[in-house]
Amino acid sequence: MARDTSLFSGRPSELIGRQVAGYRIEREIGRGGMAVVYRARDLRLDRTVALKLLAPELARNDTFRRRFTHESRAAAAIDHPHIVPVFEAGETDGVLYIAMRYVSGSDLRSLLDRQGPLPPGTVLRIAAQVASALDAAHEHGLVHRDVKPGNILVARGTDSDHPEHVYLTDFGLTKKSLSLTGFTTVGQFVGTLDYVAPEQISGKPVDARCDVYGFGCVVYECLAGHPPFRRDDDMALLWAHQFDEPPPLTEARSDLAPPVDAVFRRALAKNPDHRQDSCLAFVADLRAAMTGGAATAHAPTEVDLRVAGLEKESRAARPPRKPAPDPPKPPPRWAAPVFGR
Repeated sequence: MARDTSLFSGRPSELIGRQVAGYRIEREIGRGGMAVVYRARDLRLDRTVALKLLAPELARNDTFRRRFTHESRAAAAIDHPHIVPVFEAGETDGVLYIAMRYVSGSDLRSLLDRQGPLPPGTVLRIAAQVASALDAAHEHGLVHRDVKPGNILVARGTDSDHPEHVYLTDFGLTKKSLSLTGFTTVGQFVGTLDYVAPEQISGKPVDARCDVYGFGCVVYECLAGHPPFRRDDDMALLWAHQFDEPPPLTEARSDLAPPVDAVFRRALAKNPDHRQDSCLAFVADLRAAMTGGAATAHAPTEVDLRVAGLEKESRAARPPRKPAPDPPKPPPRWAAPVFGR
């Protein structure tokens, strides 16, 4: 056992071809501050999975081990089409692991690096799917706290109306809402600086609105080609998140309407109380600003009560007949599907 465990203290490349808890590791596909993700083969069910192992340098840290264990439980508790499902989690030879669905495609970080700013329609489709995943997590009392392009996977969609299927991943830092600050127990900052909410920086308790801020930064970057705040050093960037107003998005995207700037000002408000109540509400506001519509529910159907009364009185006097179908009407602007182009 000691010989096998010692393999994990070396370079990750040394694991290629090895078996870990019934999975044969094929290649490294991702790396973060706390873990390494490999593409692996499930030898029992003969399927490809994403296998996440605790980073070797952190394997002996009890705090990180507890977070890693919590990730498996938190992610497995949510059944949602836009959250990467967890197949199995456990420990083998002193190594913690999580086996997840392998998503064939790219992450949003790679997509932005390759293509730069994305078309508004594409951004809305991606944003709506991520928003639904985040709101589902919030309904389970979980806060992601590290929403960034690298944690958003973009796979092939089902048809021309849904060309992308998006997954949110890496819930390794989620906890019960209102129960955490933005710092670890040893004072280490948690999150990615380009997308971190002001309350995380100041160490205040965080809730779902923390993810609204981070998500707003990600969507801003999808449209502008860069995050809302760009500074020369980390301290200046942290200061900007806490005290500076985001530059108007329309300065980078003149093809967008000015109301878009107001939507982002609200999502990136320093005070969480001033942000949208949910990620889907933010997307609805953004769609309305882009299309010139209103992000409100449709008006109730109006009925002419006099006509309805006459209809009731005369119904008994004539044989029943199938009513003529109403002529088709174009859908109102508010009824555009969330995933429409």
